[in-house]
Amino acid sequence: MSLYALRRLGRPGQLRKVLVERGTEPMHLNLLSVFVALFGSYRAKVDFDLVVRQQYAFPILYAADMAKRYGYKAVTIIEFGVAGGAGLMNMCEIAKRTTKATGIEFRVFGFDTGTGMPPAIDYRDLPESFQAGDFPMDQERLREALPDFAELVIGDIADTVPAFCKTLTEDAPVGFVAIDVDYYSSAKKTLEILKGAPEHYLPIVPVYLDDIGVDGSNPWTGELLAVKEFNEENALRKIAPFTLLRSQRIFKNTQWIDRMFAAHIHDHALRSPENKREPQRSLPNEYINWRSKDTADAS
Repeated sequence: MSLYALRRLGRPGQLRKVLVERGTEPMHLNLLSVFVALFGSYRAKVDFDLVVRQQYAFPILYAADMAKRYGYKAVTIIEFGVAGGAGLMNMCEIAKRTTKATGIEFRVFGFDTGTGMPPAIDYRDLPESFQAGDFPMDQERLREALPDFAELVIGDIADTVPAFCKTLTEDAPVGFVAIDVDYYSSAKKTLEILKGAPEHYLPIVPVYLDDIGVDGSNPWTGELLAVKEFNEENALRKIAPFTLLRSQRIFKNTQWIDRMFAAHIHDHALRSPENKREPQRSLPNEYINWRSKDTADAS
């Protein structure tokens, strides 16, 4: 992975991105990152954004931790918009490392037309940035490279997503969805993945929206428009920015944080008042303790 990371630095704009995101962070954190890179656990490397595609590493580990908390043994994770397949293969590698760290198994699925992007419908699809035929795939070569726990789902998302939803089970609920389909029209079809039976999902599903960083993206175009309409159309399923994520991260200037959202499955049984946690929580009152001690000392 380290050689792969070095090769990625050669991509246009990648070195500048790293300099902006990491070079503007405190020096002591960057120095500490060297130690973590050499000797840290996998979880520490995720915390320090040292895993290639942090936008996949964080939500996959988050999903594994949530699955473990609620007693699941496996989780389904999905990438929409596979293109050449580098992201999907990276997702598989991260899934393997996360399984080793947590014991949670993963089912990985990559959805794509297999033939590149379809024609744009209108301005909402950001045709100034994307067009028909962009991002084709070598299906045969990619299938051969994928591990046995990963699968390509090829075809029009309008057809493949509803069919796929029928195969979901509560034994391996959906725990992470990455959306990299560029168009509004494609993203809207993609979000149908979140409309299945509540038990087929974790209570909170991280959702990565890759293309909201395009200059023309706004709440009236692209993936943000698809999310806006999803929220308007669904009373008990809502997609919102991941709560307080930036304040929880060690490195705060990285772009992926702004692209990380969460689908809230409000009709999930685990989010019902009928679901009782054990043990019940209580909060100590240190002021009472101090006052009692002060009174005893005075006497």
